[in-house]
Amino acid sequence: MEILLFCMVIIVITLVSNYGNNNNNFIIITEAAPPNSLITQLPGFSAPFPSKHYSGYITLDEHRSNRSTPPKNLFYYFVESERRPEKDAVVLWLNGGPGCSSFDGFVYEHGPFNFQAGKTKNSLPMLHLNPYSWSKVSNIIYLDSPTGVGLSYSENQTKYQTGDVQTARDTHNFLLKWFKQYSEFRRNTFYVAGESYGGIYVPTLAAEIVKGLKAKVQPTINFKGYVIGNGVTAEQKYDGNALLPFAHGMALISDDLYREFTSSCGLDIENNGVAACQGYINKLYKAIQGLNVYDILEPCYHNPGNENTKNLSLPDSFKQLGLTDKPHPIRKRMFGRAWPYQMVVKDGLVPSWPELNSLQNDRRVSVPCTSDEVAAAWLNNEAVRKAIHAKPVNKIGDWSLCMSLVFNHDAGSMIKYHRNLTAQGYRALIYSGDHDLCVPYTGTQAWTSSLGYQVLDEWRPWMSNNQIAGYVQAYDHNLTFITIKGAGHTVPEYKPREALDFFSRWLEGKPM
Repeated sequence: MEILLFCMVIIVITLVSNYGNNNNNFIIITEAAPPNSLITQLPGFSAPFPSKHYSGYITLDEHRSNRSTPPKNLFYYFVESERRPEKDAVVLWLNGGPGCSSFDGFVYEHGPFNFQAGKTKNSLPMLHLNPYSWSKVSNIIYLDSPTGVGLSYSENQTKYQTGDVQTARDTHNFLLKWFKQYSEFRRNTFYVAGESYGGIYVPTLAAEIVKGLKAKVQPTINFKGYVIGNGVTAEQKYDGNALLPFAHGMALISDDLYREFTSSCGLDIENNGVAACQGYINKLYKAIQGLNVYDILEPCYHNPGNENTKNLSLPDSFKQLGLTDKPHPIRKRMFGRAWPYQMVVKDGLVPSWPELNSLQNDRRVSVPCTSDEVAAAWLNNEAVRKAIHAKPVNKIGDWSLCMSLVFNHDAGSMIKYHRNLTAQGYRALIYSGDHDLCVPYTGTQAWTSSLGYQVLDEWRPWMSNNQIAGYVQAYDHNLTFITIKGAGHTVPEYKPREALDFFSRWLEGKPM
């Protein structure tokens, strides 16, 4: 009743915002956010916010028939646009995994702040405004999904057994409830965006939203399209077979090995039935061992003997890539975090690295070549948890970049999803950092071309800051594929200015 009464109140607030070199006034009308969701301050940041921030939990399954089973609680952090929140698009952001928190995008990629590590091990990170935040041009929701990831939780951990289809349904239900609570944004255009395993999260969710629109489910979501960065398709000939041409094109393997491999085995690195092919595959892995799979130009971060992870062993598939669990003195935070390119699916289950968790009931995952120390130091601070309305550590445990799940890949190939969605007129922006070994751009270029759509804008450079920022090819049915020169798996982290450029142009329907 308290929420209902609050939502009936119309509040008109005029805020003066200063960002970039412009002074802007914007008005937010029909404020319907739930009480106590507004964030008024953040530890580590002392300046005024450039726009309004909200956060909290959306509870699913509360009307379930089995009252003995606790519901799911999905955590979100919502940043209003710094420009025109009442008119700018609403974008839902989903990081990959499966099992990785969308605070990855918030902290390390395109969130409203840049995070600077504290001066001592126990001090909080310092926050500074990010001049290339995607909230410059859009309202953006960072969602920890599925349940059990990041700050989302259930008191019954059997809820952490899920899959593609259930995750899409849960996220759609989250959106329906979110738009009921934030009803002033129902008329704004809405897009779904994500990266890595988001290549599966995003199309499956988009299909669920479209199904709801056809069934006239309320509230109506003003869905217009989706954005995917370095995303998997769950189809071997695009995900797995992209590795060999990428390695050859990037001078990671010799011409001789490439010719021998392709003449005997094609491009299939999973062709283990032929002895010669297995020999070539071993040579390929040997050639790329030790590289940072998320950006071949960056060094690989190794956890220097953390008590929780120093005795953990990596799966054999990662050892083949030269990823080691031996301590290393490098303390630099490395770029790139999401699921490695060799996403082996056995009996429908996507491995969630349970072997990496040696502590009882500890589902935290150490991702090779990456560090989440800055984000973890901030999100596991009790003052931060209180400020963002998240459950404390003693209730739901530590935040970790990625968490292990029992996850069933039950949606099949994403190609049919992309074809169905674009054929219905929904816009799609597919982008790739061109130095990512995890999900190489060669596979993404191949599958976007495979749809058979007419080329409207033939492969050419696109510009940012008067420099070539990458390459673009646009198709009919509102499908655009772009590369970002010099970027790795998490594009906005490597190339924040260029990422904001292509994101804002695409939202506004401008050519690259």
